Amino acid sequence: MKAIDLFAGAGGFSTGAQLAGCDVVWAANHWPDAVEWHTRNHPTTDHLCQDLHQADWSRVPEHDIMLASPCCQGHSKARGKLSGNPQHDASRSTAWAVVSAAEYHRPSVIVVENVPEFRDWSLYPAWSQAMDTLGYSLSHCVLDAADHGAPQHRQRLFIILTRSTTPLMLELPKQPHIPASSFLDFDHTRPGNTGGWSPVNKPGRSLATLARVARGRQAFGDRFIMPYYGSGSGLTGRSIDRPIGTLTTRARWAVVDGDRMRMVSTTEARAAMTFPDTYQIPSNVMLANHLLGNAVCPEPVHHLINAIKKAA
Repeated sequence: MKAIDLFAGAGGFSTGAQLAGCDVVWAANHWPDAVEWHTRNHPTTDHLCQDLHQADWSRVPEHDIMLASPCCQGHSKARGKLSGNPQHDASRSTAWAVVSAAEYHRPSVIVVENVPEFRDWSLYPAWSQAMDTLGYSLSHCVLDAADHGAPQHRQRLFIILTRSTTPLMLELPKQPHIPASSFLDFDHTRPGNTGGWSPVNKPGRSLATLARVARGRQAFGDRFIMPYYGSGSGLTGRSIDRPIGTLTTRARWAVVDGDRMRMVSTTEARAAMTFPDTYQIPSNVMLANHLLGNAVCPEPVHHLINAIKKAA
């Protein structure tokens, strides 16, 4: 089964598809850094760095399944949902590239990934009607990555479009949760993890951070994880015996171990996203976190595509 990946980013969709036995023949993104790192990890895939509103779909290889992750920032709860924000109004419009590509190629299956709020978009009825007009039946599911092989709670919408008379009904049984302890490296013995520990009570540490640490110790003991910036997981953080919370484009999760603490490393973030240990990521921490935080978790995609194959 040949696949293409629109808005490919760091390559989570592509990697998940490969795990499910697909040959990813083409991938595209408008961001040069994303294309560079996708190319490093998928060297046999043809790549395009371009705004996909301007793509010439006649130059894209034939394929059986189209994977697409249109920009989600304009739909998310955190930012951009209000109208009148030109940047996010434009980001929402990236979903129309899926319609344009589908109109030209008419692949058997299209899988679109986004945040659940994508279906609240004022133009979603028009978008789904456009896909219906092209002959696609639509089904959708909201998956938490933690239920499908990832040690991270990460809810994402997957829209499955098939050239069939009825929507595809998938069997996706939930799997046991994998704890954050599975990827946290307290002894920094894993490649790429150099530590980064600092004393909890170092000068300049904010009172809010110290209060979260104190509450976390009371709730979970010496070792736990907590949000370092902003809110989330209440005021106490969370046990390392459960999946970590959603990773974002900015490093926000801290690891506490007794009297020391550090941010979750990029190699740990890669593992929490379920990329293989051999997957190349930038040494620049900000860039690596941005790419990983924007990505799709490969392991849930692996299970989803297998379920699509079974149901098709």
